[in-house]
Amino acid sequence: MTDYQTTTVRGTRGPYRSGIRRRAQIIEKAVEVFSSFGYRASTIREIADRVGITPAAVMKHFGGKEQLLLEVLRVWDEAQVESPRTHTGLDAIRGLRDRMIWHTEHPGLLELYLTLATEATDPSHPAHDYMTLRYAGTQRRFEQWLREAMESGEVEAMDAATLRYEAHTLLAVLDGIEIQWFLTPGIDLVDHITRYLESSIARWQATPPPGSSTHQST
Repeated sequence: MTDYQTTTVRGTRGPYRSGIRRRAQIIEKAVEVFSSFGYRASTIREIADRVGITPAAVMKHFGGKEQLLLEVLRVWDEAQVESPRTHTGLDAIRGLRDRMIWHTEHPGLLELYLTLATEATDPSHPAHDYMTLRYAGTQRRFEQWLREAMESGEVEAMDAATLRYEAHTLLAVLDGIEIQWFLTPGIDLVDHITRYLESSIARWQATPPPGSSTHQST
C-alpha cells in the first residue's frame, strides 16, 4: 500500500499523531476516488465513506474538495522528487525506465495523473494550471536531455523544431503506453517503455530524422 503520510510522526503522540494519520488515510482514499471517477464526478461523501468517517470530518481536515485535490497533487509532487541530478543525455533518457518501475509500484497515483491529464484540459478545472506547468516542465526536461546528447555526440544533430518534435513524441508515447497498461491485461509497462526508448535512441544515433538539419541551430 502506498504511503501517503507527508509529515513524520516520530516523537509525536496523542491527537496530533492521530490527526496526521487521518489526513494520510483521507488522501489515500481521495487518490482512489479521483482516479476512478475524475475530479468533477467525485464527492466528499464517497471519499469519507471509504475512510469510514463523515463528510464533515473530511471538510475539517481539508476544507473542501478543491483543497483536497490540491493536497493530493502536492503529495504527488513530493513522491516524484528525484535525487540530485547525476545523469544527463542518453543516460537520463534511459533512466525513464526506472520511473516506469516506480509507476508500477504506485498505480493509484499514475492513474490519477492520467485522469487529470485529460480532465484538466478544461481551463476552469482546479488542476488545469498544475497539469499545464507539469507538462511544460517535462517537455523542457526531455529537450534538455536530447540537447545534451547532441552536444556530447551521443546522437546526430537535430534542429530546434525537430528536437521539440522528438521531445513531444516521447512524452506522448509514455502517456499512451501507460494508458494501455491500465486498459490491456498482459502489457508489460517497463518492457514496452524500455524497447521504445532503445529503438528511439538507435534511430537518433543512425541518421537525422526527416526534415532535420545536419547542424544544431543556435
